[in-house]
Amino acid sequence: MNRLFFDFGKPLGAIATAILAWTLVTSVPVQSRSLSHSSTSPNQTTSLTNLDETTSIYTPFAFKLFSTIQQQQSQENIFISPASITNALAMTYNGADGTTQMAIAEALEIQGMSLEDFNQANAAIKTLLSEEYEAVEINIANSLWLNQTASFLPNFLQRVTEFYQAQLNRLDFTSPTATDEINAWVREQTNDKIPKIIDEINANDILYLMNAIYFKGTWTEAFSEELTEEKPFRRMDGTTQPHPFMLQIGNYLYLENSEVQAISLPYGNGQFSLYVLLPRETANLDEFYQGLNAEQWDDWIQAMRLQDGVIQLPRFELEYSIALNDTLEQIGMGIAFSPNQADFSKMTTENVHISAVQHKTFLEVNEEGTEAAAVTSVGVTRVSLDERPEPELFSMIVDRPFFMAIRDNRTQTILFMGSIVDPPPSN
Repeated sequence: MNRLFFDFGKPLGAIATAILAWTLVTSVPVQSRSLSHSSTSPNQTTSLTNLDETTSIYTPFAFKLFSTIQQQQSQENIFISPASITNALAMTYNGADGTTQMAIAEALEIQGMSLEDFNQANAAIKTLLSEEYEAVEINIANSLWLNQTASFLPNFLQRVTEFYQAQLNRLDFTSPTATDEINAWVREQTNDKIPKIIDEINANDILYLMNAIYFKGTWTEAFSEELTEEKPFRRMDGTTQPHPFMLQIGNYLYLENSEVQAISLPYGNGQFSLYVLLPRETANLDEFYQGLNAEQWDDWIQAMRLQDGVIQLPRFELEYSIALNDTLEQIGMGIAFSPNQADFSKMTTENVHISAVQHKTFLEVNEEGTEAAAVTSVGVTRVSLDERPEPELFSMIVDRPFFMAIRDNRTQTILFMGSIVDPPPSN
């Protein structure tokens, strides 16, 4: 675990945090299956040779996942951490075999990459993200909570500790304090922004895989509170709600075309940025998000150019929670949830499947910066923009539904992403 914070006398105001929990449960097998272990991944064909290959693996999955959720919750605020979800899913992938392993690989968009290369890529990204940054605090932590009555294969435990620096915790799942111990870890890793991820432990649960991400960054140039004023924010139904809007004039990476206005607001020395995409007023939001994929994202990022302009952005704070079972099944991972078909024989000799995937996030955006957090939990259980070269001052008023992402610009990793249709007021 790395916890890095550098305060240079400037207030911090951008906070984001996420937690993800996967729960695995044992299953009563309806049919037998072989527990033989192949020495290679079914996708072991490609090796990584440069940083670009290492740093681009998250983006396609991130947008596929976001698109699936957005179609389900188009009228709601959405805020997820694809980096948190990928970390937890990657640890689970190390315990899968056969068609279950292939299904997870396809969901993650990593077909053609060996398991070893995938693990090394994840380790490399975590190492880069764990370096010291000016005016930015970032913490990425993984943990496994093992039912002390269950047995796990040493090779699986070795991989998750070596490549993911996962903390292993053997726990009496029948203890009345078991959930308190897990949730205490969640609170610590998210700086108390997410108080808990587990409400109760099922009798058949044997493992919780956890990832937590905490991000707190100061804008390179802070917004002045004196310039913040109340303006109407127009919701999707056409109604408006008074909301505090921050204002700043500066030089930004910016893109404007017939579809979108896009801006990059940097933190600290520019290693991390908040990207805001504002669809045109005449845009059909459903069509806009259907077309927002990894390729479109990369095209717009590459087309951004430095330009002077005015940005007005809502000040807001939100919490978000989602059970990802249905979403992951929709993108091809259904077999991993099936008591009769899931194959996690590289994790344990018990017959297990994924029972629940819980994801919680927190975000605060204010004049000083951004604070965000995320937690992802996986449980296993038994079954009984075009370039605009004109030099004039642009104006970008984010007073209607918009897309946002917090990105590490060096590794191209999207830590957090979401669509805001009705920003809640900040405290």
